[in-house]
Amino acid sequence: MEVMELFNLKGKTAIVTGGGRGLGAQIAEALAEAGANLVLCSRKVEACRETAESLEKLGAETLAMKCDISNPEDVQHVIDETLKTFGRIDILVNNSGATWGAPAAEMPLEAWKKVIDVNVTGTFLMSQAAGRVMIEQKSGKIINIASVAGLGGVDPRVMDTIGYNTSKGAVITFTKDLAVKWGRYNINVNAIAPGFFPTKMSKVIIEHGKDPILETTPLKRFGSDHDLKGAALFLASEASSFVTGNVLVVDGGTHAM
Repeated sequence: MEVMELFNLKGKTAIVTGGGRGLGAQIAEALAEAGANLVLCSRKVEACRETAESLEKLGAETLAMKCDISNPEDVQHVIDETLKTFGRIDILVNNSGATWGAPAAEMPLEAWKKVIDVNVTGTFLMSQAAGRVMIEQKSGKIINIASVAGLGGVDPRVMDTIGYNTSKGAVITFTKDLAVKWGRYNINVNAIAPGFFPTKMSKVIIEHGKDPILETTPLKRFGSDHDLKGAALFLASEASSFVTGNVLVVDGGTHAM
């Protein structure tokens, strides 16, 4: 297989949670540009519809759906509709996420539960439901969007978000363990740990922590609207067929400091 063919996703179907905006939309665009058909789902279905319309201009067939990934019924509905429309599920990108800023001593329990339910339980539920299909197919790619915040402790001047950081650490361990469990079914499970990208979720963090973030980023900039595309396409395509249980860090070098 020639090298460019390794990155060809023509005929593949991908589900991207939280695909209507931010990093999810960037990843969905990369997969569409490589030929995949896209299912975009999130609690804000209008954003998914808008992004789906733009992907159709790239030649992709799309489906936009409302989904709370912490709700098993919503998750199964997305899987069922994807199969009804496209007949298979080749790629799942678990991108939907929630965060809450508060010092650890003041973190409300309900806020903690919300973050864990979305970031950890939601990732599990989507992976489980899509994985059942992939197991039958004997093939599949699961990409979990973690964070550099899940790799270790974070300066509270930048992120005083213990629930979020904990959840992303859990996603990393989940990725590694599921890769071991499902490798026998020819399912690759990997994670991307982005650094700081300007999105709606990270806007306040970047505004308040800009200087310390850039001081500890060797490339001295934030992520752009294309910096995740290559990483996502690599992990979604045949180019990564012998890569599983891996965490690809895309952070401008922050984790190396």
